[in-house]
Amino acid sequence: MHFAVSMFPPLALGFFGLGTGYLIYGPQELLGWPKRDERVDRATGVWGIWMPGFCQLVTGIILFIGLSWFQVFKGAPLYMAALAFSAYGIHWFAIGYNRYRGSDPRPNAGMSVAFFIISVTGLIVFFAAGDWAVGLLFVGLALIYASDFFASIGVVLGERALGFWHLVTGLWLMYLMISVALDFSLGWHLVN
Repeated sequence: MHFAVSMFPPLALGFFGLGTGYLIYGPQELLGWPKRDERVDRATGVWGIWMPGFCQLVTGIILFIGLSWFQVFKGAPLYMAALAFSAYGIHWFAIGYNRYRGSDPRPNAGMSVAFFIISVTGLIVFFAAGDWAVGLLFVGLALIYASDFFASIGVVLGERALGFWHLVTGLWLMYLMISVALDFSLGWHLVN
């Protein structure tokens, strides 16, 4: 059985979910707003699970299945996108749940090393493939996880840097979401 190649991988959903998460977490880390307490942690935890967690995991699973089982998506860089969306989505389930439960953030130091590595891998893949817009996203992701390492071990400026890179990268993700949605829907060419 053969399926037609789809020109519509669900990239905008993954970009939107992650960008929303960053725009929710960023102001708190950078500016201390809203001030963290149990209610705020529960709210940001739920948002972390459902927006960046669920949206990215769904995107990653669809990409992996479309690339491997049904071969409806073409383009080797989509493999890296599937890997990243899946891994980042699953990791946001943990981040959101830990925030919801008020867990200790110090174990995030080890996580940040692993996600720094996957971010550097992504920037290599997308810059080498000539997709500067997504390559730039992975630069932002690498900066987020470098900052997260220092925030996790208690360096005061680490959390502020994390918030800054969350906001900058979150806004870039919104640009990517808009670009993909308009490119796919209207035939515009805002990216590449």
